[in-house]
Amino acid sequence: MFEAANSNFSNTKINIPEAFIDELRALLGDRISTAASVCEQHGNAEDYFAIAPPDAVCFANSTEEISEIVKLCARDGIPVIPFGTGTSLEGHVQALRGGVTIDLTNMNDVLEVNAEDLDCRVQAGVTRKQLNEYLRDTGLFFPIDPGADASIGGMSATRASGTNAVRYGTMRENVLGLTIVLPDGRITKTGGRAKKSSAGYDLTRLMVGSEGTLGVITEIQVKLYGIPEAITSAVCQYPSLEDAINTVILTIQSGIPVARIELLDEKQMAACIAYSDLTGYENKPTLFFEFHGTTASAQEQAEMVGGISDDFDGSAFAWSSTTEERTKLWQARHDAYYAALALEPGKKGIATDACVPISRLAECLLETRKDIDESGFIAPIVGHVGDGNFHLVILIDPDNEDEMHRAHKLNDRLVHRTIAMGGTCTGEHGVGSGKMDFLIAEHGGDAISVMRSIKLAIDPQNIMNPGKIIRV
Repeated sequence: MFEAANSNFSNTKINIPEAFIDELRALLGDRISTAASVCEQHGNAEDYFAIAPPDAVCFANSTEEISEIVKLCARDGIPVIPFGTGTSLEGHVQALRGGVTIDLTNMNDVLEVNAEDLDCRVQAGVTRKQLNEYLRDTGLFFPIDPGADASIGGMSATRASGTNAVRYGTMRENVLGLTIVLPDGRITKTGGRAKKSSAGYDLTRLMVGSEGTLGVITEIQVKLYGIPEAITSAVCQYPSLEDAINTVILTIQSGIPVARIELLDEKQMAACIAYSDLTGYENKPTLFFEFHGTTASAQEQAEMVGGISDDFDGSAFAWSSTTEERTKLWQARHDAYYAALALEPGKKGIATDACVPISRLAECLLETRKDIDESGFIAPIVGHVGDGNFHLVILIDPDNEDEMHRAHKLNDRLVHRTIAMGGTCTGEHGVGSGKMDFLIAEHGGDAISVMRSIKLAIDPQNIMNPGKIIRV
């Protein structure tokens, strides 16, 4: 209600004259496409939202090119939608008003590595796997791992995190500085390489998580970490979901610096066993662990967690000691979304994204499980539970209005429960177009009004990814 009453812009599609497209062609040559297939690909991501294609897709090669594209769009009031790898889950890449999508995949250079200072600078199109492959011989790595091989620019724009967040934090903690093209085409740098600064407003943190609504991120300075001496992974299975959750809570509250703790309920575990050919496991609530450190410290962490697990009737750890075994195990976890979809071929998934204080995790998860059972949906549970974050994959037919209504009702109950427990409607997926109303419930009208003021101060024409985060 608050948002609608204060809307000054609509999502009416913009009519783009051919002369404007001709100007873009003069700038980019054959690196602009208006082909329906290309535009549809860029108006769609790994979510259930309807495809909303742009009028044109520009494949930029540099920050300077993006600046020129944005200047043309600003002159004529044409929407601009940044695009990384298209792995988002909340409608982030939908061109709701048409316009121009800027594809950053050509901007995939690692620009500098400062090994002594544990940081590097990359173009926005560099993916996390590409960066770690580049760093392999330096003894360093970039730890943020959302599962998908997302671009560093997209991960910054959505404030992504993933499986390693319990130890290494999220993109919010790991981005030192940015190069951004603002809505008027100005090229602006934020932050720097210093590990701390109190110099003025923190524009870096403002832009990390802005989802393309305040500008186009083109370069990112990120923190790096030394590859641990020892990395070991283990799987443990439990007689009940509650036992698995209580193991997680006590592990975190005990201060054990575990690198990853991932939860899969029995439905999700069954899906992963089938999809990823995991052998030797049962369809039971399961925790995936990873321990980083020296050989001695990693072993000590594992022994401490093993003792906690025993208290909750966990099975003996199934160890994955080789790189190949660990890779297979964690790839199965990363493919959990696709494994869930395979349970009902032809359906799509609504991926929820609740995050609560660790002390409320058991209560939230168990109440959510009751809701799932009552709903009649297949909705596996999976999550980065070490920081209180978990997801449902609600399998739905998006063309079935009754299913969509009931699925959204299930998600609504989850989100409102999460917020009431001091949590958030989105731990890592972002807001996009899918969670705008929940943002109001979480922050209140006054905070949304401040966000709207920031948006309109930086982007008065509302051309940067309109229809995302807040309505203006």
